[in-house]
Amino acid sequence: MEILLSLSISLLAGLLMSRLAKLVNLPAVTAYLVAGIIVGPYLLGQLSSLIGVDGLGFTSQPAANGGLTSKYLHSFSIISDVALGFIAFSIGNEFRLSQLKKIGKQATIVGILQAVITTVLVDIALIALHFAMPKVLPLEAAIILGAIASATAPAATLMVVKQYKAKGPVTDILLPVVALDDAVGLILFAVSFGISKALHVGVVNPVSIIVEPLLEIILSLGLGAVMGYLFSLCERFFHSRSKRLAVSVGFVLMTIALSQIKFSIGGVHVGFSSLLVCMMLGTIFCNVCDFSEELMDRVDRWTAPLFVVFFVTSGAELDLSVFTSGWIVLIGVVYLISRSIGKYSGANLSSKISKCDDNIVKYLGITLLPQAGVALGMADMVKSSVEFSGTGVAEIVVSITLFAVLIYELVGPALTKMALLKAGEINPEGKTSARHEHAKKLAKQASENLPSEPLTESVETETQETETTEATLIVEE
Repeated sequence: MEILLSLSISLLAGLLMSRLAKLVNLPAVTAYLVAGIIVGPYLLGQLSSLIGVDGLGFTSQPAANGGLTSKYLHSFSIISDVALGFIAFSIGNEFRLSQLKKIGKQATIVGILQAVITTVLVDIALIALHFAMPKVLPLEAAIILGAIASATAPAATLMVVKQYKAKGPVTDILLPVVALDDAVGLILFAVSFGISKALHVGVVNPVSIIVEPLLEIILSLGLGAVMGYLFSLCERFFHSRSKRLAVSVGFVLMTIALSQIKFSIGGVHVGFSSLLVCMMLGTIFCNVCDFSEELMDRVDRWTAPLFVVFFVTSGAELDLSVFTSGWIVLIGVVYLISRSIGKYSGANLSSKISKCDDNIVKYLGITLLPQAGVALGMADMVKSSVEFSGTGVAEIVVSITLFAVLIYELVGPALTKMALLKAGEINPEGKTSARHEHAKKLAKQASENLPSEPLTESVETETQETETTEATLIVEE
C-alpha cells in the first residue's frame, strides 16, 4: 500500500507543480524535479516519519554517506530503467537517413569535439585545484570527474523539446549530438577511469582502458540493430493501433531487459549500455518501418505518466546534504564553471569548424548543460569498484557528481528552453486546453444540428482496420 501511495502522490505532485511552473514560464521537467524534492526524504518524507504515516512522502532514513535516503525509492528503480529506455528509443527516432544525410557529418564533429574539449578543460581546472589542495581533492578523483563532465542528460533535453514542440536547425542537431555524446562519454570515462586506477594501484590495464569500452559500444549497437529489425518484422503481423502499440512497448521492455546482461570472457568484462541499445532500436525501426512516426507518437502518449514519475523520483533522490560541506561546494563550483565553459566553447568551436548555422554556433552549447542519469551511473561505477570503494576518491566523485546533477537538473531545462526561444525554434505557447477545445466542438455541432461525438477519443477496432487493409489490397491488385 505504501509504495502505491508514494507512486500516486509522486504523479499528482509532479502534475500539480507543473501548473505552478507554467505561471512563471519554467519547463515542466523543472517542476517535476522540484516536486520530487518536496515529496522526498528531506521535506515531506521527514514529515511522514514524524507523524508515522508511511507512503505520504518518500520516508526518510539515514544514508550511508551521512545524508538521507528512502526505503521506498529503490522500489522505483525499475521505473528509471524503463523511462530511460523509452527516452533513448525516442532519440533514436531522430536518426532518420534523410536527416542524417543533411546533418550527420556536422553532428558527429560537434558531438565528439565538444565532449573532448569539456573533459580537457574540467581536467585542467580540477588538477590545478588538486595541486592547490592535495589533501582535499585527490588527483584520481580530478581525472575521473573530467570524464564524467562530458556526459549530457538526454532525458531533460528531450522533454523540453517535446513540451514546446521545438523545430529548427538547433533542435535538429541537438538530439543526435546528445545521443552521440553518451557514446563518446563512455569512452572518455573508461580511459580516465583506467588511468586513475593505474595511478592508484600502480598497474596499467590496457584491457579496461581500451578494449572494454569499445566492446561495450559495438555490442550495444549490434544488439539494438538486431532488436530493431525483429521489431519491424513483428509489427507487420498486427493492424490495430492498440496491438501495434502493445508490440512497441513489449519490444522496448525486452530490449531494456537484454541490455542488463553482463558476463566475462577470458578476463574481459562484457556489458551493454541500455541507452545505446534502445537508441539503436529506435534508429533501425524508424528507418525500416513505414509507419514508425505514427507509432512513435502513440508511444509518446503512453509514456507521459511514466516520465512524470521518473523525474519526480529523480528529484527525490537528489542528496541535499552535499551543501553541508564547504570543500564539496568549492570543488563543485569549480566543476560547474569549468564544465559550463567547456560545453559552450566546445559546441561553439566545433560547430564553427563544421560550418553549422549561426544559431547552432550561438545556442547549442547552452542546451548541452543538463546532466543526470549517465553521470550518476559513472559515479556509481567508481563507488562500486574494488580499487576505490570506501576511499576518499569515491566519496569525492559521488559527492561532486550529486552536487552538479542537483544544480544542472534544476537550472538546465530552463536554460535549454531559453536557448531554443532565442534561436526562434519555440513558438509562444498558446492557451489551449483539451477541455475547452471539446466544448467548442460540441457548440459547433449543436449549431450545425450534428450529433455530438463522445468525449473519449474514437479508436478503430481491429476488425475495421483489417477490413480497410484488405480492401486496399484488393484495389491495388
